[in-house]
Amino acid sequence: MAADRPLKIAKYMSEAQTVPTPPTGITPQPGIAQRLLRLKPYFWRQRSVWMLAIGATLVAALTEPLIPALFQPLLDNGFAENSLPLWSIPLVVIGLFGLRGLAHFVAQYALARVTNDGMEKLRGDLFAKLVRADLSLFNRQSASALSNTVVYEVQIGASQLVSALIGLTRDGFTLLALIGYLMWLNWQLTLVVFTVAPGLSWIMKVLSRRLYGLTKESQKATDDLAYVVEENVLAHRMVRLHGAQAQQMGRFNALGQRLRRLALKSTVASAAMTPLTQIMAAIALSLVLVIALVQSREAASGTTVGSFVAFITAMLMLIAPIKRLADVANPITRGLAALERGLALMHDAPEESQGQHETQRANGALEWQDVSVQFNPDGAPALANIHLSVAPGETVALVGTSGAGKTTLIQLLPRFLSPTSGLVLLDGVPLPLWQLDSLRSQLAMVSQDVVMFNDSLAANVSLGHTPDRDKVRQCLEAANLWSHVETLPQGMDTDLGHNANQLSGGQRQRLAIARALYKDAPILILDEATSALDNESERLVQDALQKLMQGRTTLIVAHRLSTIEHADRVIVMERGHIVEQGAPAELLARGGAYARLHHRGEWAPELQA
Repeated sequence: MAADRPLKIAKYMSEAQTVPTPPTGITPQPGIAQRLLRLKPYFWRQRSVWMLAIGATLVAALTEPLIPALFQPLLDNGFAENSLPLWSIPLVVIGLFGLRGLAHFVAQYALARVTNDGMEKLRGDLFAKLVRADLSLFNRQSASALSNTVVYEVQIGASQLVSALIGLTRDGFTLLALIGYLMWLNWQLTLVVFTVAPGLSWIMKVLSRRLYGLTKESQKATDDLAYVVEENVLAHRMVRLHGAQAQQMGRFNALGQRLRRLALKSTVASAAMTPLTQIMAAIALSLVLVIALVQSREAASGTTVGSFVAFITAMLMLIAPIKRLADVANPITRGLAALERGLALMHDAPEESQGQHETQRANGALEWQDVSVQFNPDGAPALANIHLSVAPGETVALVGTSGAGKTTLIQLLPRFLSPTSGLVLLDGVPLPLWQLDSLRSQLAMVSQDVVMFNDSLAANVSLGHTPDRDKVRQCLEAANLWSHVETLPQGMDTDLGHNANQLSGGQRQRLAIARALYKDAPILILDEATSALDNESERLVQDALQKLMQGRTTLIVAHRLSTIEHADRVIVMERGHIVEQGAPAELLARGGAYARLHHRGEWAPELQA
């Protein structure tokens, strides 16, 4: 392994120079048609259902001209003797509306199938992308914005867009069927109706562009508003402690007013389509009435009362689909904007880069080679030229004042951070060459901030695996928590609720230890795991930690002497540098940085007394 190490490192450094930079933005695609094509993989999977919906919509549309067509024979001949059998009229009317109703039902059901299928697929892909996204995504976007995109934007966008597209198809077919019937009745009058088409097209184009821009702004304003709510929910104690309710209400109200203004602007743009469409239709209707009256006075025109009433009825029936087609720009625009946001998330969230090296269980040898981490190019580095080796099974404590770089050092191991320069190696293999699941399976972490899920206690202990009940119990016993679990209503099957808030701080820490025991990883990271516990809870946690640390490479970020008194080595850090290392007793005897921290209480404040 040691002989191969320089070759592996050189290979990694060579590969690192040729890795292309992932795209950071989404390429704009003009036009609705181009944007719709991006959604094809999600909403075109059930082609047969789409065809069924379109077919049923076509049948419903073709029945529209039959309604005015009934008036012509009734008015021209229906009231004469021996013209039409009386029983035929209700039979035709009932059959016609029955066929329309059935067609509408089939279209709506097929629409629901297509919408929910596409929405489920897109939402699933978004969540899969989210849980494997590069961690920089979570620094760029808030939790509320990400959850809003995955849960709500997809649902609203898919429903609006697919409904609008089916409506567009239905009303388009209806319009064509009615226009065809009008052309058959009187092509001269029909050409007059077409005079409104250019003006109507221009109105829809201008207002659709306006709506799209306002929808984008509204989405951003909604995210900002949700983020204020998220901040205040997470920091509710701090807000009350500092009496900041009025200040936070001011932030919330200012953003709410901005969202209200944008909503009103969108309403103006959307609502303007209806009156403008109606004005254009009224102009066409006026022209048609004048020309029809002129034609009716000409004996050779062939215009009858029945044909005129049928024409006017069919023309008036055009208004409804034209109005809906004018209004369809709003839901299509909103739906596209919402769904494109999800697609942008998938594009802007590249997965974490990883290699191919993997193993069932690592030995646990760790090495930092000239590692530096710098978050701000103009500021001081969080870590500077760190050289450190940890042998398999060794227990190493990292101590130092706040901001010394302890947590940054250990965050490099699971690749939650990447070094600005230098390499971190596990068993002699640079971390970027590891397959990520394999790398992270070698690590278990217990920190001060314990994260639990709204699931059963057993599922939280076996996180990522199907619970083995016997193993779960053994881990809970080793973590000194089984006696409490036995008192719970459903034992290890008890749901913990939101972040296990029904457990005390010490119980949550011991549950995290049970989780680490269940994972049985060769490397253990303890990040201030006992800094906020009382003495009794600390004693129970320390006892559980001693069992957990046996036979594992252990890194301890410590604020208390009791957590490192059994460490093999102590690493003292100051301002991103390692300034001292050695056995605890040796460092105390040396009288250096560790001794100063110890005696002055800067590292262990409870020792000041």
